[in-house]
This record gives sequence, C-alpha cells and structure tokens, in this order.
Amino acid sequence: MKNKSTYNYVEDYLTEIQSKGRYSLTLNELQTKFDTSEKAILQKIYRLKNKNKLAQVRKEFYVIIPPQYSNRGMVPPTLFINDMMDFLNRKYYVGLFSAAALHGAGHQQPMEFQIVTQKPALRNINNQKLAISFFTKSEWEMDQIIEKKTETGYLKVSSPEKTAFDMVQYHKRIGGLNRILPILEDLTETIKPSLLSKTAKTQKKTNIQRLGFLLDKLGSKSLASSLFRLLGKDLKELPLSLAHKERTGTINEKWKIIENTELDF
Repeated sequence: MKNKSTYNYVEDYLTEIQSKGRYSLTLNELQTKFDTSEKAILQKIYRLKNKNKLAQVRKEFYVIIPPQYSNRGMVPPTLFINDMMDFLNRKYYVGLFSAAALHGAGHQQPMEFQIVTQKPALRNINNQKLAISFFTKSEWEMDQIIEKKTETGYLKVSSPEKTAFDMVQYHKRIGGLNRILPILEDLTETIKPSLLSKTAKTQKKTNIQRLGFLLDKLGSKSLASSLFRLLGKDLKELPLSLAHKERTGTINEKWKIIENTELDF
C-alpha cells in the first residue's frame, strides 16, 4: 500500500465488494481491511461522501452509491436492509406498506420503508435521501415471515396474511384506515383463507374483528368467514378506528364493530 493512497485503496475496495453484489459496509470492516488509523479512514469516508460515492445510513454503517443512483444519492433500502439489521444485531422483517409492495399490492412504492423489529425501539431515519420507520413487536412467529430474493441476497418480509393484520394493528400510525383500504384490497388477491386463519390464531381478538369487518366490507367473503369462525360468541363491541376519539356510531351486529369513522370504498 506504500505506493498508493489509502483513499484509492478504499475506493477500489468499494468497487470490489459491489462487484460481489454488496452495497454496504461498516467502519469496522474498513479498519480491519486497511492498516491505518480510524481518523485516516474517516477522512477517506468523508471524501467519498462528498463525491457522492458513499452515504451514511446509521453510525458506522454506510452504503455504496453506484453511478445509476448518483442523482438520488441513495440506493433502494431493499439492497442494504438485511445487512444493516445484521450490523445492528436485531431481528426484523419488512412490514406494512413496504411488505405489501413487495407482494405486488399498491400501485406505487411507499415513500417510507417500514421495518418491524423488537424492543428497544430504533430511531427512525428521515432525511432528504432516505425515510425508514421502525415499528416494534415483542415477538412474532417465524412461519409468518418469508424470504424475498433481491440483488444482494434475501429480505425477511411478512407474509401477505401477517401484513394485513399488521396494517390493521398499526393503522393509526400509518395514516388511518382509509389509507390501508386500497392496499388491503390488493392484498386479498394473494391472501389464502387457510393461512389467514392460522395467522389469526396468534393475533389479538380485536385485530381479528377489525380485519374481518374490513374484509367483509371489501367483498372478500371467504377471507372474512375464515376469521369469523374463529371469533366465537359473546364478542365485545369495539370502535373500528383507533385514529378517531369518537367511540359512537352505527354498530355492525355481526362483527360488533362501532363504525366511528366513514370508510371510502
């Protein structure tokens, strides 16, 4: 390395790992690879960032920006999320609107990338180049998570059935019921009644009621029936929307849902 600057070696290294299908790397990786000080490495990183060849996503975690993404200054999250979550040593799955998009539901990519992980909560990433929101769950069933192949490997993604339940559970935080309705309608094309029933057995009864009611309203009778059979008798009345303070409205006698918001079908 004596005849070539550390900067050029780092740049060559970025090209090398990118040729192997990787778009991310860590500070520790560079320190291990190059026999130089942390200060020198950080200086090289700073210069690469200024040349729009590298971007920092989290502390000590960076993504490589190839020419085709230089205008955006960022690669799609699907190319580095798995590596980032490994770096953070956190269990995760891609969920909600991001999962729905990967299942072909929705007519456009969501503005933010949504990830579910375990507590403690991770700080959201929100800047001009990137928006990633983190949601927390205490646990989940691994058979409700599938792997989707990407350019760089595999992503852990919630199944269509789990995605539907998650959208109902988090509807207040992700824009309300009317925002999830068209996505949910698209998802019904890939949801299987048997898998929906199996997934429902790990969900809160309130989420089963709300999702069942919505599926019924969307005309997905077989899916709605698969949930209704699980509920049994003596259902408690509950408001449909958690995003509205009102707890009054027409009561759907079948699902015992208080229609406290108007839905746009």
